[in-house]
Amino acid sequence: MKQQLKYGITGMTCGHCVQSVTEEVSALDGVSDVKIDLVDGGESLMTLAAENGIDFAKVEAAVAEAGSYVAIAR
Repeated sequence: MKQQLKYGITGMTCGHCVQSVTEEVSALDGVSDVKIDLVDGGESLMTLAAENGIDFAKVEAAVAEAGSYVAIAR
């Protein structure tokens, strides 16, 4: 069953940040859609759709791999 999950991300400042994180998170198994509402210098909101949910540690690692960003579980 597909679930919609929300995470906060800090450290993002531009569209390139959004693109990098979107690519890394989209590559995770089961993730079918990623949307990020950028808040420059604040806490951006990432919403993703994943089949049967997804382990936060995998999301956190993908966000960190994209750059110096920190994922926050919601």
